[in-house]
Amino acid sequence: MPYYDYRCLNCKRKFTIFMPYSEYGKKKVACPHCTSQQVQRQIGRIRFARSEESRLDNLADPASLEGLEDDPRALGRMMRKMKTEIGGEADGEMGPEFDEVIDRLEAGQNPDEIEKAVPDLGAGLDAGGDDDF
Repeated sequence: MPYYDYRCLNCKRKFTIFMPYSEYGKKKVACPHCTSQQVQRQIGRIRFARSEESRLDNLADPASLEGLEDDPRALGRMMRKMKTEIGGEADGEMGPEFDEVIDRLEAGQNPDEIEKAVPDLGAGLDAGGDDDF
């Protein structure tokens, strides 16, 4: 049974109801806040399922990498997109420092300045770029 999102046209509040497919369109929906039946179904965001390979191929597109060395804001946007494409598992692996770097880049701060301001960014990496175990 799916969830359906609505907005009340009377009190303007949003709400979600849970109902079986067989009842959708047949059962009257009322706002749980003001009991009005003047409600409008809201369509949620649409998501496309893509393979990890497809997501990573999208990140490696050479056209999206042009000019990053000259534009910290573009580099920050690309890094945020990379984090989004990699998914939730990246949060634990990259840590809060990664978010701080992205925020600083998006604010226009030079990568060299960020490296000086956050000296522990490379901690845990050896010269080869692999994590120490």
